[in-house]
Amino acid sequence: MKKLELVNYEEGSDLGHFRYYPKGRFIKKMLEDFVSKKTIEYGAMEIESPIMYDYEHPSLKKYLHRFPARQYVVESTGKRSFFLRFAACFGQFLMAHNMNISYKHLPLRLFELTKYSFRLEQSGELAGLKRLRAFTMPDSHAFVKDYEQGKEEMIKRFELSKDIINNVGFNASDDFELGIRFVKDFYENNKDIANDLVKNMGKPALIEMWDKRFFYFSMKYELNFIDAMDKATALVTDQFDVENAERYGITYVDENNEQKYPIILHLSPSGAIERVIYALLEKAWIKEKEDGSEPMLPVWLSPEQVRLLPVADRHLKITEKLAKKMEKQNIRVGIDDRVLSVSKKVFQAKTDWVPYIIVIGDKEEKGDKLPVVIREESKIKNDKIIDMGIDELISRISKECEGRLKSHLNVPRYMSKRPIFYARK
Repeated sequence: MKKLELVNYEEGSDLGHFRYYPKGRFIKKMLEDFVSKKTIEYGAMEIESPIMYDYEHPSLKKYLHRFPARQYVVESTGKRSFFLRFAACFGQFLMAHNMNISYKHLPLRLFELTKYSFRLEQSGELAGLKRLRAFTMPDSHAFVKDYEQGKEEMIKRFELSKDIINNVGFNASDDFELGIRFVKDFYENNKDIANDLVKNMGKPALIEMWDKRFFYFSMKYELNFIDAMDKATALVTDQFDVENAERYGITYVDENNEQKYPIILHLSPSGAIERVIYALLEKAWIKEKEDGSEPMLPVWLSPEQVRLLPVADRHLKITEKLAKKMEKQNIRVGIDDRVLSVSKKVFQAKTDWVPYIIVIGDKEEKGDKLPVVIREESKIKNDKIIDMGIDELISRISKECEGRLKSHLNVPRYMSKRPIFYARK
């Protein structure tokens, strides 16, 4: 994360808080926007809520005792104490408490991308982007009338999460393992949801069975990313919450005009955005160790998708022309205009994980083909170079990014204009 000039620890803040350099902010924003877009398309209404809440609020006070998270404490005037949120539950539940909800509205879906949520993890527990104290968490709650509607909704949300995972840059079946926790009596009466989840995943799941309910949920699942050490890190999770509707006074009016408490589903459709970045970097490292592939991010998430390397100043004109043509098709292009040898420019582009590298010299200026180094098909010290026309390259990149978000380069086009954010030691 540091060598790629994405993210670094912020020494001026508390432990577990980070600074995002331009390229890291680009990746994070693209993921935030993509996850939000997909969740809203699923039918969730996006809202926004405060980041701090009153410790003495009766509903919140009871909830804190049922959720094993450590809180940051903020003192305000009048000796009032507040805590920084560790999820979007508080804002969405307090909002739902004041809503008029009919059975016709169910399932009712709310969504917030929390920037930020906070958990005061112990310093020894912190581990880069994998475990930190301030994080960006997409949270979507669905209010349903009963378990049958809830199970149907959970499968829809499971498919949403798999779709997000697969489009971000993973393969859900290969890169993740499914874990499910059940309270025993819930499992005995609702085995179909376990079967449906396992079928949808396409592989066996690990099930943990509780004799009695310890927390506010009777069932939850997690999609766990498996790292190079075969350790699991939970990203996606969804839960059947059977307590908080009553705790927060959230009701709906049923067909008989009676007030009822809904069941609440808690979904994080991707997990914390920071953990997604961690998992993408970890997956790239795993692939490099397994088969000697060049590590890389998905092309759609790469801050710079193509880097053009003019051999000499006289090749800058054709280089700029090629860059402008690609930029018109929403392709992010950088130009290494520095007075360096071609080999040093190539080395720098590889160090930056640029997916496509092209050297522009006399031959390329006169011809209609470009020697494109394709990182995805290259091995360490063994580049895959394919001669391609500019339109062919544009078509290839457009296809790789199809269905994903597009954005402009967020650093200067010319390498000579880019500062060094992380001084490598």
